[in-house]
Amino acid sequence: MGKRERYREAFAQFDPKRVARFTTARIERLLSDPGIVRNRAKVEPARTNARALLAVQGEFGSFDAYVWRFVRRKPIVNRPKTLAQIPATSTISDALSKDLRSRGFKFVGPTICYAFMQAVGLVDDHVADCFRSKRTAR
Repeated sequence: MGKRERYREAFAQFDPKRVARFTTARIERLLSDPGIVRNRAKVEPARTNARALLAVQGEFGSFDAYVWRFVRRKPIVNRPKTLAQIPATSTISDALSKDLRSRGFKFVGPTICYAFMQAVGLVDDHVADCFRSKRTAR
């Protein structure tokens, strides 16, 4: 079984309702699972973040609706010329991180938030000559 599949199995198919109900005993079992990173500081926040996610969904209707507010519902398109010009954080990832932490999320620093923003399309940092950059420009 690959790592991704092992994490999917260990964390209840990434279902936040199920992860939010993880017991302390379940967390302890995860900490002895050789198929995942067994770092207590990373495993325990999965339950905390699942609970915080459910609260955000309840307040905003979806996590999607919540995060897109930070970019005024329109992707930020940057056209850096080189990879070195792509930042690790931004004022928006700083704001997202701060807001997530105020809502009880853990492990959501500005760098992780910026990478998340890139991954889900809130920020488009494809270098100008990247094939993906040409697609998203259309």
